[in-house]
Amino acid sequence: MKTTISKLVMSITLSFSLLAGGTLALQATPVHATSASKASNVISTAKKYLGTPYKYGVSTSTTRYFDCSSFTKYVFKKYGTTLPRSSKSQSKVGSYVSKSNLKPGDLVFFYKPIHHVGIYIGNGKMIHTYGKPGVMISSINSGWWKDHYATARRVS
Repeated sequence: MKTTISKLVMSITLSFSLLAGGTLALQATPVHATSASKASNVISTAKKYLGTPYKYGVSTSTTRYFDCSSFTKYVFKKYGTTLPRSSKSQSKVGSYVSKSNLKPGDLVFFYKPIHHVGIYIGNGKMIHTYGKPGVMISSINSGWWKDHYATARRVS
């Protein structure tokens, strides 16, 4: 009987310790870790749509086609971030990020005035949609995109 009570007390003590420790660990999670995880999820979801056709002005309720801002709006909404409909409006949310401080998951914007947006995925690349072949990955540091880079925002 003493052994049973002893095991029960140990079990309750261990359970309480794990519960308290787990709660403290959750409270101590750094914001950047959550953001990095969310960015990874956003990028993973965005990549599922590679090749999805581009169609300007398409409804945000479809995944059959995307334009640049319906794509970013749709992908971020899946992870709790609500973005405005247009790239110009999206360029005003969150906080400014310099090109040298880009992190995966940041929104990158092009043209002046702004009328294109993509999701930075790291290593100088973004996922976005524009013309053919639809959703694609492009370098922001070469060619046309380098010449027309405007700004970036961190929204999560």
